[in-house]
Amino acid sequence: MKFRPALVLLLALTVPCVFAQSAADLGAGATGRKAATWPLAPTAEEALAAQLSARFLTRFHYDAQPLDDAMSARIYTAYLKLLDGEKVFFTDADLAKFAPLKTQLDDAIWNQNLSAPFSIFNVYVQRAVERMTYARELLKKGFDFSLDENYTFDREHADWPKDQAALDNLWRERTKNDWLRLKLAGKDDAEIRKTLDKRYALYIERIKQLDSEDAFQSFMTAYAETTDPHTDYLGPRVAENFDIAMKLSLEGIGAQLQSRDDNTMIVKLIPGGPAMKSHKFKPGDRILAVGQGASGPLVDVVGWRIDDVTALIRGKKGTVVRLEVLPADVGLDGKHELVTLVRDKINLEDAAASKKVIEIKDGDVTRKIGVIDLPSFYSDFGARSEGDKDYRSTTRDVAKLIGELKQEGVQGIVVDLRNNGGGSLAEANAMTGLFIDKGPVVQVRDARGEVQQQGDDDAGMAWSGPLAVLVNRGSASASEIFTAAIQDYHRGLVVGEPTFGKGTVQNLVDLDRFVQGDSEKPQLGELKMTIQEFFRIDGGSTQLKGVTPDIEFPKNGDEKDFGESTYPNALKWTQIPPADYKPVANLAAYLPQLEHLHDARVAKSPSWKLMLDELAQYRIMRDKTSISLNLAAREAERKQQDKLQSEFRARHKAIDGTDALLADEDSVLDDGLNANERSLKSELKQEADAKKAKDVQLNETAHILFDAVGLIKADSALAEQVLPYGGKYSNSYLAAITLAKPPVVPAAGH
Repeated sequence: MKFRPALVLLLALTVPCVFAQSAADLGAGATGRKAATWPLAPTAEEALAAQLSARFLTRFHYDAQPLDDAMSARIYTAYLKLLDGEKVFFTDADLAKFAPLKTQLDDAIWNQNLSAPFSIFNVYVQRAVERMTYARELLKKGFDFSLDENYTFDREHADWPKDQAALDNLWRERTKNDWLRLKLAGKDDAEIRKTLDKRYALYIERIKQLDSEDAFQSFMTAYAETTDPHTDYLGPRVAENFDIAMKLSLEGIGAQLQSRDDNTMIVKLIPGGPAMKSHKFKPGDRILAVGQGASGPLVDVVGWRIDDVTALIRGKKGTVVRLEVLPADVGLDGKHELVTLVRDKINLEDAAASKKVIEIKDGDVTRKIGVIDLPSFYSDFGARSEGDKDYRSTTRDVAKLIGELKQEGVQGIVVDLRNNGGGSLAEANAMTGLFIDKGPVVQVRDARGEVQQQGDDDAGMAWSGPLAVLVNRGSASASEIFTAAIQDYHRGLVVGEPTFGKGTVQNLVDLDRFVQGDSEKPQLGELKMTIQEFFRIDGGSTQLKGVTPDIEFPKNGDEKDFGESTYPNALKWTQIPPADYKPVANLAAYLPQLEHLHDARVAKSPSWKLMLDELAQYRIMRDKTSISLNLAAREAERKQQDKLQSEFRARHKAIDGTDALLADEDSVLDDGLNANERSLKSELKQEADAKKAKDVQLNETAHILFDAVGLIKADSALAEQVLPYGGKYSNSYLAAITLAKPPVVPAAGH
């Protein structure tokens, strides 16, 4: 039995392609790859994996629930939502046929007979291709854009179409809107017809690549997430990617790949990897075939799904792989190149902790503020359990970065946890220990009601100076454990938006450990199961409520659709007695002054005002649920949006020298294209421009620490209150900071 501690938030699971092909048209298969056998049917391994998962979930889950007819009905609802959440494929007639299965899904799992959920999946496939085929036929006729009609694109609360006529009309509106989007972006009719026909044809082609694992993954996701929002089933493909994300390493060639049309394209080369070291690859190169070893046959991978291509390219360190490549700069008819590489261990540095220094200048005073950006709480559990002294972990990396920042003379540190969805509970606990001397960090309660404390037993701190933790709605789970502990100890300021509100702990169960077999290849997958709930050391829970910042930044409004409180089956908020701890400082002693300084600064900040205006526009666009299909009306609307975005770009240019808009697709002028239809060069440029744009919230958080340092320096009595342990561990810090004029604090109410 292999339990690996992992506290994670909603890692992306593979969901079957929304648009698919009917069972009647699935004979040919994708180019270079054997077609799936249709209709799809479950394997014996999948049926066993479902039953094993049910045994664990009904016995060892934190909130164990019986797998009976009532649970079957909830799984049924979740499964339909997963397959057809927009209600654009199934009709009332389909639902009537599915209805008898509503209370049979529990039996399907217990009896290892998954024909019922697979039958639903196969109908989904058939209906999806019928819709795409219908859309392609509509392209031949074109559309009348002088009519005054609207298309409701947000169908979360809509009913399924009543009959075939209603479904046809819905798809007429969808396809008409696709056409109109491209027309408004300046494309002529011939180009629009070509673009959309190719798009819909590719959707159909992708269904040929679906297999039973995709269908099973979808069904088991519905079952697991019906139990609670953070319990998941991870099929073999998903489990491998989960493991890579946790240990931040893999064995391969070091190239980020993406599907473009029927090709696998190199999007990015990872520094230090064999692909980059070879100097024979660049973004935009297409991989056409893959061969194993120095002389193994080349396998044509044109038209393959990306995970299958990736599986061929990955392999054990020291082994040889050969790639047939079409260089980006030679055109489709250019000369192919054959490149031989030796696989190596690849460290995913982009997902690791990183640092930078921000210099804040206010009047004649300049101070250095360090920033540690942490995308997740990762740990290479396997390397650690094997005794590898150099195993990768968040705490090790952050400790090293703190040392480097101290060498650079920073006077405060910001830990940026925005959009950090969590990771290892052990790492959240250990990293807190870098900022406190000793003491409990988190309380954990299991299904029996037993509470255990986890904390830092090692004396000393890696950083004893002013600290801020920057969070937003995407900061969850392990991020909330760290943030809550820092706040409860009064060790640092919490700044930003209220966090996600996830207060549960999951462990991974390797299902292959419970069956006998000779295969080394994973067959049954893993179950990520909720087994505990964690609590703050003050006794409260982050469940549903999250962590409320000491200094709040404007919300973007996503809390209505994103966060623990949006899940109907989320655990309720509870509390337990507090742990035995004492705050190490009293940040309330200067919090009002810092808030006044913050309010006064942002009130006259062009960057802050621009951010607020962009957020307001984002909310307007996000809250729309329908759109006109009249050309004149849409042209007027686009003209207004174009004017507004031009103003935003001009303001960005004046402030930070870039023209990057708020990094959200809803705020950028629509080009009518899907992500994989855009030029890779333009996509990479857009990403680079976004990175250059001024990070207003991060800079303001650094400025808050700038103010904190000034107040500490100006008042030794205040310093004793707000520095940890009365400044006991901060003498070296106090000696290091340069004397400067204290900040001017505006009077209350100004």
